[in-house]
This record gives sequence, structure tokens and C-alpha cells, in this order.
Amino acid sequence: MRPRHWVTVVVCVAVSATVASCGTAGTANRTADGRTELTIATFNEFGYEELFAQYEAEHPDVKITQRKTGQGGPHHQNLFTKLGAGAGLADVEAVEEGYLSQVMAKADQFNDLKEIGPAEVTADRWLKWKADAATTRNGRLIGYGTDIGPLAMCYRKDLFAKAGLPSDPDAVKRLFTTWDSYFAAGDQFVAKVPGVAWFDSAAQIFNAMHNQHDVGYFDASDELVVDSNPAIRADWNVVTAAVAKGQSAKLPAFSTEWNTGFKLGRFATKTCPSWMLGVIEAQAGPENAGKWAVTDAFPDGGGNWGGSYLTVPKQSKNAKQAAELAAWLTAPEQQIKAFQAKGTFPSQIDALENRALLEHVNTYFDNVKAGALFAAQVQKVKAAQHKGPADGQLQDNVFSPALQSVEQGKRQEEAWNTAVQEARKAAK
Repeated sequence: MRPRHWVTVVVCVAVSATVASCGTAGTANRTADGRTELTIATFNEFGYEELFAQYEAEHPDVKITQRKTGQGGPHHQNLFTKLGAGAGLADVEAVEEGYLSQVMAKADQFNDLKEIGPAEVTADRWLKWKADAATTRNGRLIGYGTDIGPLAMCYRKDLFAKAGLPSDPDAVKRLFTTWDSYFAAGDQFVAKVPGVAWFDSAAQIFNAMHNQHDVGYFDASDELVVDSNPAIRADWNVVTAAVAKGQSAKLPAFSTEWNTGFKLGRFATKTCPSWMLGVIEAQAGPENAGKWAVTDAFPDGGGNWGGSYLTVPKQSKNAKQAAELAAWLTAPEQQIKAFQAKGTFPSQIDALENRALLEHVNTYFDNVKAGALFAAQVQKVKAAQHKGPADGQLQDNVFSPALQSVEQGKRQEEAWNTAVQEARKAAK
């Protein structure tokens, strides 16, 4: 899931269940000066703040009010609560990929963007796997794709040098060829640099490994396969073994301690979906500029981690205008601007080929052409892993806490059994 980096467009409207089922029915929300009001709530960072102002300037009859929360979990809890209540949802709601399957299971409560969206906005604008994930089996398009999270690897050059490891982005690629080579380098690192871990947390490594598999927590029929998918247990065993060897800094992602860990150099490597560059820069601070580097290598080939969609619930009284806003925010030009603002990586094909993206330089990461680097990583992603019901809950509320318990001393076998039991409960 994206911590990612994510924004949710939320319009708070009080509508009856009858009106909610009508899509464009009802009276549009109006401001005192007669403009249509689109209230937008965001979670994490989508890079939309300046785009909202631009849209209002180009559409003087529209007023956008933004509401923003720090994490995606509470946003999605609110989304599903209001879906159940039949009232209170936004004109536009962002949905992170880990929660998309739950939205798709309630697709009848969302507008088909093929019907209400601008006619020229078709699914073939996006990477096929991105659009496919938001398309129902009967062909309804529920969401416009925002960003994606192609994976690369970030690392501290100074700490690598201290451990006697290569530090140039091209030279370090051999360390990140496979997960075996990655953990082997971790053994070497912790032996040479006492007090500094190889990676930030077990959950962050496990999540990246898990997202590479064709089948994840659920199969294509939405059946839970946690205890029958050997890849999941294999990843668990490898990651917990690395924890036992001292490779983890044991810092829960996005916690205060994790943020401080970047600043103080508590770990040497970081799994890096494209949006993570902005997180590292913000948390490590200017005093660590030039120490972090990113390389276009990732163990066992790469993958995608994160990304969201903009949806228009049928509760919206402004459905057609909401779809126009969502289409505009996800257009190639705006995807480039969002990337430049917050590092959210484009999912539209034209944006991925845009010179402004390919020539984009990240000065914090030693002047790397980050746009070109991650555009190349996108080509390694052939399909998105199917995300079944409660996929996001399993990642955030089951496996991450279970792995954290191992870091705190719980036996890995006992923690695994607990995770399987909790997964079964969450999937009911």
C-alpha cells in the first residue's frame, strides 16, 4: 500500500440512500457565490495542492475544498463506513491499491467512468495492468489511475564504504541481483558496521518480496491462500532469519522512530518504490543530502508497490463534474506535475514517455535522473498482483504487526501461526 503518498478526494455531502443510488441525481453543492463545491480529502501525498489552484483558475465555476489525513488506513475505514451508511462520501474518493479489491466488491456503489467521464478519456491511456485492476468483469471502469510504485533500491553510500562494500550505483547492482545476494551483503555489513542495521524493518522487506509474486494473499477467485501459498512462508522464513542475524533496525514504517532512523543513519538500505525518494529526503534532512543513492536494480527483478485510483461514488451530487476533475488530475500533464511536486510516479503511457519526466534530476540523490530510472523499472512490471478482499488489512494489520513481534523477540513460528489465524479472521 502506499503510505503511500496518497491523496483522497472527498466531498462531504448529506444524501439519502435513494439519492445516493442515482449517481448524478440531486442538487449540486453550491458555495455562497454560486460555484459548484467539490470537497476533496487527501491521505499522504499525491502532489495535488498546486493542481487544485490551477483547476479552480481554469474552472471559475468550481470551488475545491481539500481535507487531508496522514495515513491511508483511517481514510479507507471512513470510506467503507460511509459506503455502508449510504451517505457522507466524497464527490471523488481516492482508493489505494491494497483496498481496491474491497471497492471492486462494491462496484455497484460507484459510477462507471466510461459512462460519466469525458469521452476522450479511455482506459488505453494507462498501463494495461493499471487500468485492468480497476475494471470490473463486466467492463465497468471504477477508477482513474493516479500513480504507481515501481521498485528500485536506495542505500547509504557512506555506510557502504564504511563496510567495505561498493558504493557507486552501478557497482552496487551485483549486491541487489537476488534476495540471496541482498541478505548475504547484509551479513557482511552488520559484521563490519556495529550498531547500524542493514534495513529498516522486516515488514518493509517482506512487503516488497510479497508484491513480486504472481499470487499473493488471495488467489484470482479471492480465496485466502496465506497458509497454502509456499511463496509467502518462504519469504517469512528468509526475512525472520535476517532479523535473527541482526539485519533489521526494528523500526516500524512511518513511526517517529523510523523517521528519526533516516536522520541518524540507523540503517543502510531501503526498498524504494518511486514515492519513497520524497519520504527519505523529508526525513533524512538536508544534512544527509548526497549520502543517499538509488540504483536501478532490485532483488529478483523489480515490481510495483503502491499506487491509487480516483473514484466517483454514486452518492455524489456532482458526479459528472467530479469525473471531469478526476480525469484532469490523472491526465499526463498533471501526472508529471504531481511527480515533480511529490515524486508520485505516473501511470499514464504518455506521461511515462514525457521528456520532462525522463530528464528529471533528483539533486538530493546525487543528481540521479530519477524519472528515467523509474521509467525503466516500470518496464519490468508485466502485471499487477491480484489484491483480494482485505488485502490491505492483511498487510497493515496482520503481517506487519506479526513481523514486528518477531523483531521484539517472539518466536517466528509462533508469530507465523498468529498471523495465519488473524488473516483468516480478517478475510471473513
